[in-house]
Amino acid sequence: MTPLTPEAKKALSARVQFYRDLGIHSFYRRSEAPVAEAHTPEVESTMAKSSSAAKPAPVKVKSLPVLNDLSKTAALDAIRADIGDCTRCRLSKERNQIVFGTGNMDADIMFVGEGPGADEDEQGLPFVGRGGQLLNNMINAMGIKREDVYIANVVKCRPPGNRTPERDECDTCSPFLMQQIEVVKPKIIVALGAVAAKNLLGLNDSMANLRGQIYDFKNTNLAVTYHPAYLLRDPRQKAEAWKDLQMVMKHLGMKVPAGPKNG
Repeated sequence: MTPLTPEAKKALSARVQFYRDLGIHSFYRRSEAPVAEAHTPEVESTMAKSSSAAKPAPVKVKSLPVLNDLSKTAALDAIRADIGDCTRCRLSKERNQIVFGTGNMDADIMFVGEGPGADEDEQGLPFVGRGGQLLNNMINAMGIKREDVYIANVVKCRPPGNRTPERDECDTCSPFLMQQIEVVKPKIIVALGAVAAKNLLGLNDSMANLRGQIYDFKNTNLAVTYHPAYLLRDPRQKAEAWKDLQMVMKHLGMKVPAGPKNG
């Protein structure tokens, strides 16, 4: 293994401290042998490639104490302004629009996906394509509306061809997501899919192991379920996703419907 340069050590130390400040103390390390995952081979290939990618320059973001002095509207506007016409990673080269986030700033539930798709890139809003329609159905099945929740992604720009975001791209963009979480202060975050779950929790495990429990995360909680795009490919898993949402509802003390109203 090539020794780390002083600059790399400093960057790594800063990154570790960043996650510790968020209350995350467990991290995953890529092993030589592939880890069994509940996602497609394309995801494995992309994540493997990312291990050799160049590390991004430190992301310049406003400090949370400054944001906490603002109203939620002003704080989210400040984060979006700080992102600007972002060119911090390679995803900026082919995107049309930055997809920041949308929804109720006082939401109890915040859904976090991995990144925008083609429809989202065109409209500038998260989850507006076929996966977004299914997410809307999932939210409605919980007895609430899309307007009641907040929705965002780990990365704000569409990966080319809707590929999985690579590790350095997630590392570059995730500080902005962390700030959105800090401002919205949801009672629980629902991570949609393996990429969102692993980037938020800093854990490398199968979806089967990540699902089915409530995690302590920062000053809130977090649950994991399947990404709507995955459910469109494998509708058999919709029943399992519904179990995850029922767990979230029970955690929040919400009335749990007998079953989803829409497929």
